Amino acid sequence: MTTISDSPTTEPVAEQVPLRRWFGVAAVALGTFAVVTSEQLPVGLLTSVSDALAVSEGTAALMVTVPGLVASATAPLLPVAIGRLDRRTVLIGLITLMVAANLLSAFAPNFTLLLVSRFMVGIAIGGFWALAAGIAVRMVPEKFVPRATAIAFGGATAANVLGIPAGTLIGELTDWRIAFGVLGGLGLVVVVALLALLPHVPATQAVHVRTLGRQFRNPVVRGGVLVTFLLVSGHFAAFTFVSPILQNLAGLDKAAVGPALLAFGIAGIVGNFLTGAMATRDVRATLITISAALAVVLVLLALAGGAPVIALGLLPVWGLAFGGIPVGVQTWILRAHPESMEAATALNTAMFNLAIALGALCGGLVTDNLTLSAVLWFGAALSALACLAIWSTRGSKSAATAEA
Repeated sequence: MTTISDSPTTEPVAEQVPLRRWFGVAAVALGTFAVVTSEQLPVGLLTSVSDALAVSEGTAALMVTVPGLVASATAPLLPVAIGRLDRRTVLIGLITLMVAANLLSAFAPNFTLLLVSRFMVGIAIGGFWALAAGIAVRMVPEKFVPRATAIAFGGATAANVLGIPAGTLIGELTDWRIAFGVLGGLGLVVVVALLALLPHVPATQAVHVRTLGRQFRNPVVRGGVLVTFLLVSGHFAAFTFVSPILQNLAGLDKAAVGPALLAFGIAGIVGNFLTGAMATRDVRATLITISAALAVVLVLLALAGGAPVIALGLLPVWGLAFGGIPVGVQTWILRAHPESMEAATALNTAMFNLAIALGALCGGLVTDNLTLSAVLWFGAALSALACLAIWSTRGSKSAATAEA
């Protein structure tokens, strides 16, 4: 088993990068596919779980809120806790925990135990995300870091294409418990892939609590974390309820929800790699475009109630915009703070998952106390604020470095 050293590698051309390194990046992408599918699977099964366990849809959304909150705490704390442990070993351990959690979800007799399993999922998600992006970019030359980042985060957007729609379809054709069980099996495949393809990844330096605090001195890191919070919480406030939005607001048949989410996910993959290419030229302008597009789409979807054709047309645009957020913000932050990738990534991961949790929680409160369409307006407002947050970093030295 080989070992990779400080990040990123310095080979001048792609041909000098061993093919095994790219397979290792692909294994990390498979891991992100599994953890994101695990985190978001309840979105497509919300109605089924709420009916089966006799809880409201707002309460069932805690299946998204709980792991998000746990992951937001795990992401910055786990790199501190593991010290200089080999990152490959840690990733494999986290995926193994995810397998156990999903099997527990499949057999949970009540909603309380189901939430316990989602707590375990949160630990796996936060830890994996905090380490994965930094590992991927350490395996390739510096000029290919955007590509490696896009591949690693491509696993997340691929989860929207295959994982969530497939889980939704399995849940509709069989039972929601079967969907969780299948996801546990996928986790075992990821463990094998990481064992076979990922080299040993020693820590370049131990991460300390004070290291995390220093990241906020950089205005781009601060701006990136804020933008992540606004865009992701706005997205998940609405997307957590995409199934009832499509069925009850847009008038879409229940059987069409799975294919609609498939279209969303395909667009998300396109958005991920399109953003990876655009970010090499002007990452800040790319993020402003994404934020504005997301705001406009959510507003139009709110205004198109009762028109399934319009909703089906807007959903892929929504996916295109959201698909670019992870790689766009991550690239922006890494360019501004390349010497502390793991710490900066941990902070952004923490905020990403906190935003998922709070977005789902706020969406549940809005849905239960106002109207279903209100979550779309809420998400649009937060996306518009993200545009302002990105624009506010103009002129700073760190922003100029990140855009270079």
